[in-house]
Amino acid sequence: MFVSVFDVFKVSVGPSSSHTMGPMLAARRFLDTHGTTITDDGRLQITLYGSLAYTGVGHGTNAAVLAGALGFAPETYDKAEAEAALAALAERKTLDVDGKTIALDPEADLIIDRATRLEAHPNGMRFALLDANGSVIAEETYFSIGGGFVKTLEEIEVGDMPATPADNVPFPFASAQQMLEMGAAANLSIAEMKRKNECARLDGQAFAERLIGIWDIMDACITRGLGTTGELPGGLKVKRRAKAIFENMSGKTGRNDMPLHSAIDWLSAYAMAVNEENAAGGQVVTAPTNGAAGVFPAVIRYYLDHVPGASRDKIPEMLLVGAAIGGLIKYNASISGAEAGCQAEVGSASAMAAAALCSALGGTNAQIENAAEIALEHHLGMTCDPIRGLVQVPCIERNGLGAVKAVAAASLALQGDGSHIVPLDACIETMRQTGRDMDERYKETSLGGLSVAVPDC
Repeated sequence: MFVSVFDVFKVSVGPSSSHTMGPMLAARRFLDTHGTTITDDGRLQITLYGSLAYTGVGHGTNAAVLAGALGFAPETYDKAEAEAALAALAERKTLDVDGKTIALDPEADLIIDRATRLEAHPNGMRFALLDANGSVIAEETYFSIGGGFVKTLEEIEVGDMPATPADNVPFPFASAQQMLEMGAAANLSIAEMKRKNECARLDGQAFAERLIGIWDIMDACITRGLGTTGELPGGLKVKRRAKAIFENMSGKTGRNDMPLHSAIDWLSAYAMAVNEENAAGGQVVTAPTNGAAGVFPAVIRYYLDHVPGASRDKIPEMLLVGAAIGGLIKYNASISGAEAGCQAEVGSASAMAAAALCSALGGTNAQIENAAEIALEHHLGMTCDPIRGLVQVPCIERNGLGAVKAVAAASLALQGDGSHIVPLDACIETMRQTGRDMDERYKETSLGGLSVAVPDC
């Protein structure tokens, strides 16, 4: 099994990797695949199902899928350009594809279907090209399965095939147990195995530059969030708080009366800065999703700013270890809130960050696996219940607490020798089963939990 670090950490646009990034990519993929079948005077019809239908407006799905059809992509997304293009589309109600003009009326051709449930995944969307008579020329159903990953029904049914050393990577671990066994046999750390896997596909220098570039984008997002005030869009009137927390903490630096638990406020400020940017539609990095994008960079920033002896040289190692854990969770369970609740998003992010910090602080492979398990274990059962479908409440604060749990888990694991009762593999499987059994009202539909507990929001 191989999930690249650049699949776990992808440059994205807020507020949701599954509801914004995924639909944007799906629209582009459909037109790239079927663009040659387009005829003048035809029409593009888009239907959103399940969680995309229930919370699409709050998550920005409607705008994102249309932006994708217009040719926009997450990694190069310019918000001002996209908004101007969407306004023009709403006025002219046509779309130019490969020199041909087809109809696309955002009001009539973007259909919100809350009645139909697609069995393959809660985040389904159908694209159909129609001719002038309304007959279907080409159609495809895509599923946004979390973290910006998009699959067709056929791809979901085929599933992910485990890699083999002969045709793929040297350390194709598909479970935490295999990861530990391979590390012990080769006398390599998790980061070293992950690096060798990545460099089997990408030149070492190019890989190193691209990897540190991921952190630079994460760090820039934190900095923007820490420097911005105002009210977040969407109607909840949520005010940005990260800047005020950061300035308050910075003003107290060096004081003798600062309590030890002030570390919690630093972590929360860093994480909330990212998720406030995400909620505002800014550029973030999936880690492993947009909704959980603040946890991992917050822990790295905390390590750099507040841990004695911290070194920037450890950042690539932290990203590699985090990606190894995130890949295992994605492969064996889910990173999608619509599929398994927030345990799959913030829980996964916390496990990744705990493992990364444990590694940077000198943890053994066994201690790193233990740190990831502790963090994930204590997110089991967490629901995904964003108020009004906005990735704001409880999502922003939840990232801060996920970062706090990650640091606590890493510290606790380092106090032991790596031996523990519940293996990470068992915890991941428990998360999968819990997500399977969870009522759909608590899986990013905004039909239960906090979403309906505060009806006047």
